Amino acid sequence: MHQSVLVISDLHIPYHHKDSFDFLKEVKKQFKPDTVINIGDLLDFHAISMQETNPDLPSAGDKLSLSKSYIKELESIFPDVTEVHSNHSSLVYRRAIKYGMSAQFLRPYGDFLGTKKWKWVDDITLKLSNGKRCHFTHGKSADVLKVSQTMGMNCVQGHYHTQFNIKYWANPDDLYWGMNVGCLINQKSMAFSYARNFNTRFVLGCGVILNGVPRLLPMVLNNNGDWIKEIV
Repeated sequence: MHQSVLVISDLHIPYHHKDSFDFLKEVKKQFKPDTVINIGDLLDFHAISMQETNPDLPSAGDKLSLSKSYIKELESIFPDVTEVHSNHSSLVYRRAIKYGMSAQFLRPYGDFLGTKKWKWVDDITLKLSNGKRCHFTHGKSADVLKVSQTMGMNCVQGHYHTQFNIKYWANPDDLYWGMNVGCLINQKSMAFSYARNFNTRFVLGCGVILNGVPRLLPMVLNNNGDWIKEIV
């Protein structure tokens, strides 16, 4: 078990890239993951964000209805997924706490999204097929190496849309790595207008861990912004 681990991050549904699901289908076909982890920000929840929201985007209810259709499609690709809690996906519960509502009044994610086998967890640590441990978290530091060193084990995270890298470090006992897996969003969406003038751009892709070895899979786009339909 955990011989081929697929790590997806930051889809921000319904503001994901239009080709992201086709990309993930091809990743599944080529790498046949036995474990799938969505490391956070599955949904965007822009309309109930703690930050400024764009009034020209759909309401929270409209977006949830739209998101459910995408979730159903994603569930058909990956019936069994471990979802890691994150800043965007937790917005419903954070809003409830802010206004004094008990969690007893709220339904679990799987209930209101309609997923059957997906499970939601906080940070999770798995023992990989090579015997090494790996910690999966949405995002604790822009420098994933610091997270890996703090945890004393391999580490994977998302959250930082411009970070797509693998870094190694070692101590006298072993060699460790940390991996940032980027995102799969449509940066041209109005939901990400805050990044319009950034000099850096979001990096689209995902990560896989094969027999304990990390690998990044960029989702390469052509000049029209379409996926080139190849895994590189």
